Amino acid sequence: MRRRTVLSSLAVTPIVVAGCSSGEGVDTGQGGGEGGDAFVAAISAQPDQFDPHKTTAYASFQVLENVYDTLVVPGAEDQVMQPSLATDWETSEDGLTWTFTLRDGVTFHDGSTFDADDVVFSYRRIIDQQLSNAYRFATVTDVRAQDPRTVVITVSEPTPALLAQIGGFKGMAILPSGVDESSLTTQAVGTGPFRLDSTSASEVSLSRFDDYWGEAPTLDGMTFRFITEPAAAMTALTSGQVQWTDNVPTQQVSDLAEDEQVELGQVASVDYWYLAMNHAKAPFDDRDVRRAIATAVDRGAVTEAARFDAARPNQTAIPEDSFWYHDYAPFTTDVDEAKRLLEGAGVTTPLTMGLMVTSEYPETVTAAQVLASQLEPLGITVEIQTEDFATWLDRQGRGDFDAFMLGWLGNIDPFDYYDGQHRTGGSNNFHGYSSPVTDDLLDRAAVATDRDERKDLYDQAAQQIVDDVSYLYLYNPDVVQAWTPGLTGYTIRPDKAVNFEEVELPS
Repeated sequence: MRRRTVLSSLAVTPIVVAGCSSGEGVDTGQGGGEGGDAFVAAISAQPDQFDPHKTTAYASFQVLENVYDTLVVPGAEDQVMQPSLATDWETSEDGLTWTFTLRDGVTFHDGSTFDADDVVFSYRRIIDQQLSNAYRFATVTDVRAQDPRTVVITVSEPTPALLAQIGGFKGMAILPSGVDESSLTTQAVGTGPFRLDSTSASEVSLSRFDDYWGEAPTLDGMTFRFITEPAAAMTALTSGQVQWTDNVPTQQVSDLAEDEQVELGQVASVDYWYLAMNHAKAPFDDRDVRRAIATAVDRGAVTEAARFDAARPNQTAIPEDSFWYHDYAPFTTDVDEAKRLLEGAGVTTPLTMGLMVTSEYPETVTAAQVLASQLEPLGITVEIQTEDFATWLDRQGRGDFDAFMLGWLGNIDPFDYYDGQHRTGGSNNFHGYSSPVTDDLLDRAAVATDRDERKDLYDQAAQQIVDDVSYLYLYNPDVVQAWTPGLTGYTIRPDKAVNFEEVELPS
């Protein structure tokens, strides 16, 4: 039987809120717009909001990827930055001035015309309001419109990762300068190929934006449907209720690769999944306690249970096929050594650790169950706390947890893997890690212009982060997605960005 796994992309046509658990309620004769072919994508979670500068939820970005644009955008396969709202750019000889030439003839969904003021407004909003991605502008001293088609960004030190920082994902999207910011939670005003039409507790509908600056989408519209259970998502796909899903049961990947009813896409991702303990809560504020837990964990068993053959265990964040990978694995599973570390820290057992996971990402629940069994011999009872994703995000933001488990998705540069999560006071450092050594290494790595020097600094930072168990890294997963046979124009990407503007359904 012929193998149907697509390792990188389909042939392209010319030129993370509670989810539903079934495939009911989609009329396959409608496609999210006012007519045309139906295209329904099943995702596992409901977006928490649509403000691209404020959300950190992957489910939101799955939608917003098709609605907003950034100045530059990662290439689909090599992740090298390509033009988007900026057509080209140049840096000064001293590396302190970046000049971007903007695309002409671009219109926002509200009918306003895109120009340099919109870029300045968007970036100043992130910086001045200290939104979640403000750390990406740590070296930026000025953003100004030189003229309507030119934006100049000035930095205090050379910033080799600037393009990745402003274009790596739609959290850096460009908004119109006149937008009503209070409306952005539930509405979206972008320049992308689709516009946001409607939302409900079960789905989000988009329609084609006919004034899109690029090649107009073939689809009149599309719908994102929230289906929490992977088995239900696959049933919806094989029965024709949806045409694409990334909610694929990993235990079925091998069988699905041979299944004539679906096309299966699988490619190594740039993601990592991890456990984080709350450094503001005893006894998890003690480095030796965290190291004891890291020593008791069998990452291979966790990986196999959560992802089967669609992931690889790793004790650092960056996957091994990356230039930035650092081969560092100091922890060997040893319960006796873990007990000695606990005793040395003065911790008596039994000890209870709440572990927050979310049903919208079922692999966190499975991984937590395995971790619970592994920590039991250590005298630690893991209380698995399964929340809907909205509650999970709220508790994370308030520091209301002993530990939590999730993944960081879409990383490109090592800055993305380590800076915001592990710098003291970092906007995504919800677990409260603080190390002057790590801060210094991250500071120096962020401005190092020599690639090998930069890698050495990030390697040192990674070692410190792992030794301190800021995150207990578990594995790097593959991107696994499935779609209806004959669908063309979709590319599966290592960064998990989902772009549907070139999709054509089978006739």
